[in-house]
Amino acid sequence: MQVAPEADDRYAAFRHRAFALYFSSRFLSTFALQIVSVSVGWQIYDLTRDPFDLGLVGLIQFLPALVLILFTGAAADRFGRRTIMLVCEIVIALAVAMLVLFAWRGLASPLPIFAVLLVVGTARAFFAPASQSLAPNLVPARDLPNAIAWNSTSWQTATIVGPVAGGLLYGLGPTAPYLVALSFLLASIVAVSLVPPPLQRSRGQAQSWQTLMAGFGYVWKQKIVLGAISLDMFAVLLGGAIALMPVFARDVLDLGPWGLGLLRASPGIGAIAMAILLASRPIRRHAGRSMFIAVGVFGAATIVFGLSKSLPLTMAALIAMGASDMISVYVRQSLVQLWTPDELRGRVSAVNMVFIGASNELGEFRAGVMASLIGPVAAVVIGGAGTLAVALGWSLGFPQLRQIQSLDKDAEDSRLALQTGTGPGASPAPDKT
Repeated sequence: MQVAPEADDRYAAFRHRAFALYFSSRFLSTFALQIVSVSVGWQIYDLTRDPFDLGLVGLIQFLPALVLILFTGAAADRFGRRTIMLVCEIVIALAVAMLVLFAWRGLASPLPIFAVLLVVGTARAFFAPASQSLAPNLVPARDLPNAIAWNSTSWQTATIVGPVAGGLLYGLGPTAPYLVALSFLLASIVAVSLVPPPLQRSRGQAQSWQTLMAGFGYVWKQKIVLGAISLDMFAVLLGGAIALMPVFARDVLDLGPWGLGLLRASPGIGAIAMAILLASRPIRRHAGRSMFIAVGVFGAATIVFGLSKSLPLTMAALIAMGASDMISVYVRQSLVQLWTPDELRGRVSAVNMVFIGASNELGEFRAGVMASLIGPVAAVVIGGAGTLAVALGWSLGFPQLRQIQSLDKDAEDSRLALQTGTGPGASPAPDKT
């Protein structure tokens, strides 16, 4: 009887107990943070009725990742990544416990909440590169794309269901969502503490300006990694339209809150469906070309979303945006993890996470400013056209990225060696004697 190759196993990553525990921990902590995020928004708006304060919630949590970028990635490469995850989750759990106390006793000002969010943002700044770079230490390289697909699925699921759960729980009382989030975080701490200490290659070199900047230096020299990270950043920066969904729901499509819920859920539905497909049928050929096509589809779907006056067509466009963005995320994350030496993964992941955060935050700012100047429809359509231009420009500017076949660097190096007639896999040179 012929057995299917292990690489084709939809659940290949979960055959490794360490990854299953890591996956559970990340899902629980992400779900908890999504509950906290929506609950904090409700609580602060109840206190101040000032939308500007809601903007501060995201900014306060993003700034630590930007300010500490040189240190968060270096820590993930110098110290145990599982240990960093564990410590960060404990700090976040303590911060959420403070939010439980604030909700129970009541507050007259949002300042204590902002202080707690700053602590959460700092912990997340260290947590993100450590957790991102830990996965390759828990599964063999052949199963890493499968692991990335499942990680993306869990993140998308948490970002869809978490806010809904947070809103429903907040209706029971302001302490309820924080208590549930705290219980999830405690379970996450237990799960990550059970992950066996992985083998992590570290050079153990003393910290210097050169070692702190090594992540930037590696990304700049590796044009394939630079192209993948910057392509995603500028595509989302120009094509991001999530911030304008309330405007489209209310003013363009004339929908109520239920309609906004449908719009917010649609990209996640597309992303989850695509992530499940990629977990069972990973990209094995034309990986670079697939990434550029996906970014082009994202831009085209953004234009359709901007022009649509029909709810079914708008939802279809948003589903296509989520699915195509997932392909881009899958390829980019695989390249960043598989093409980066283990001793640099933390610092490169920190650079990658700041690129992602900057694109999301600045993309929302870009969309809001343009919508206020030229209207929401024009802002979205021009952004989608800009994403198409970025896909074309990066395809011409980074031909190495476009021509990549395999996401595995060793396999790609072997393929190039065979093509050029060099390396161990090449045919021997003719005997001239």
